[in-house]
Amino acid sequence: MFHAPNGFSRAPLPQARESEPVPTTQESAAPAVAAAAEKAPAKSTSRDAYFDNAKYLAIVLVAIAHAWEPVMDGSRASRALYLLVYTFHMPAFILISGYFSRSYTGRPDQLRRLLTGIAVPYVVFEVVYSLFRRWAQHAPEQPISLLDPFYLTWFLAALFIWRLTAPLWRLIRWPVPVALALASLAALTPNIGADLNLQRVLQFLPFFVLGLSLKPEHFQLVRRREVRLLALPLFAGAGAFAYWASPRMNFSWLYRSSSAQELGEPWWVGVVMTLAFFGCAALLTAGFLAWVPGRRTWFTVLGAGTICGYLGHGLLIKAADYGHVFETYAWLSDPSGEIVLTLVAAAAVTLLCTPPARRALRFVTEPEMTWAFRRDAAELGPRR
Repeated sequence: MFHAPNGFSRAPLPQARESEPVPTTQESAAPAVAAAAEKAPAKSTSRDAYFDNAKYLAIVLVAIAHAWEPVMDGSRASRALYLLVYTFHMPAFILISGYFSRSYTGRPDQLRRLLTGIAVPYVVFEVVYSLFRRWAQHAPEQPISLLDPFYLTWFLAALFIWRLTAPLWRLIRWPVPVALALASLAALTPNIGADLNLQRVLQFLPFFVLGLSLKPEHFQLVRRREVRLLALPLFAGAGAFAYWASPRMNFSWLYRSSSAQELGEPWWVGVVMTLAFFGCAALLTAGFLAWVPGRRTWFTVLGAGTICGYLGHGLLIKAADYGHVFETYAWLSDPSGEIVLTLVAAAAVTLLCTPPARRALRFVTEPEMTWAFRRDAAELGPRR
């Protein structure tokens, strides 16, 4: 069975609540007094259908790609599709997360949201994934380490770090080039270590910073009819290139979890690949966003529950892996089997994003935890 470094090994190997791949909901309005204190283009209680649609479609692609990982090794076409989707699905999710982090300034209500919406789910699911492996694989040696993200939890750890640094990036004159420089340096630095999967945090950083730098008019631009038409030959050409490259390329570059030296390449290849993948991912993300519907659809409501879909589908993938489903049913590697896996993955992540599933998991993905925080005097407003 093919084990992609991302999906079937620990964090070194591949959806924020307010902006999440994965998982996120747009930043909720602050308490009434805090919102009154910051009267600028403040947060609206209404959600934007376009971004909810984009988040749902991106999380579906994430789940489908994870379902393909264990069965794609024998098919060049499957590997090409995987390469194409993996080039942009997480960058798109991270870019949207960055876009909705533009208002983050470190206010008390935002810090609380950061803890309850990102840190708490990270801790809980890091423990859940670890305990699940201990039980399902009879692996008592499986550690529970909050510094070593397990499987999908790397994104929550990364998002926590990225959002904390958001105010800093808004101070820099050329934030995206600086972020690309940091990502390139990470790609040629083999001794960063595995703590919080910092290699991946730095290599994916440019997409978050790009999202921070975007304005609403940029999204209006990619949604123009001519851009949608240009996206068709873009994806056709990218698909043809992916078919050519799939047997020749080391897919570990996709996961941004290793340096060039660790992949057996000269240091300068890390810089080239960082810039090349950033350019390709940015173009494909623009093409993807161009075709996201802007109107309300049947799946718009699912965009608010992508964190549930992101974290929940990983348990299903792991259950199939630990249960040797992909080895037992060899027909899943056939074209018909891959189609079945695609449909099952899409249906499963869709169900996990539904309002009932979101309500059921809210105690861990969106906990209030008012008991854990002090009432900041600045948020209480002037006394009457």
